[in-house]
Amino acid sequence: MHYSLSLLEIIGRLLLAMLISGVIGYDREHKNRPAGIKTHVLVCVGACMIALMQKEIGFNALNTALAEPKLSGVLRADDARLIAQVVSGIGFLGAGTIIVQHRTVRGLTTAASLWAVAAIGLAIGMGNYDIAIPGSILIILVLVFAKNLLHVNTMKRLLVQYHHRVETKEFIQQYFDDHHIKVTDVNFRVTQSDTDSVYTNIYEIELPRGMNYADIIEDISMNKNIMQIQTVSI
Repeated sequence: MHYSLSLLEIIGRLLLAMLISGVIGYDREHKNRPAGIKTHVLVCVGACMIALMQKEIGFNALNTALAEPKLSGVLRADDARLIAQVVSGIGFLGAGTIIVQHRTVRGLTTAASLWAVAAIGLAIGMGNYDIAIPGSILIILVLVFAKNLLHVNTMKRLLVQYHHRVETKEFIQQYFDDHHIKVTDVNFRVTQSDTDSVYTNIYEIELPRGMNYADIIEDISMNKNIMQIQTVSI
């Protein structure tokens, strides 16, 4: 008896890895993320190739042990050795997609998707389709549909500078009420000069579904008393 993978099965596993990672990469590229189709396909197919090589190493050791029973006690083939190197080594590629900009971290999801497609490639290469297929479906569902199905009310601070305290505060509060924006905290500051006073409010707010900070800034900035409005990190 001889244990090995057929050429047809090897090609099938590589094509399956390319297909699944291509779908995930398309989602990332469609959303203009740092890593797109080519990167995801290369990572997944490369991981699949390493898993296939690991499989062949195991089969070679098994075939040698069957052919030469006297050597069975000294033969070693660790099925997890190359896989462990992929799992740890893929981190450098994911780290390259993470960007810190103005105290905001971007690219974490893309880094995670690269790590996930490496896992998919390893599972396909090892022939664990019962792990690879359901895992791929779940990953695609999370990347494509999670944002639409699950909405988290994010919290940020909105800094507003303005003149005419009473009139402008009433305008801002009325705007929040009309758009169902919840104010969880607010800080006040006043800067006085010989000619005028400048009021600064820092609102900590929760947005309802369907609203974003760009819309709020654009709407409130239309008021003639507003001098400056921007978001600040919590």
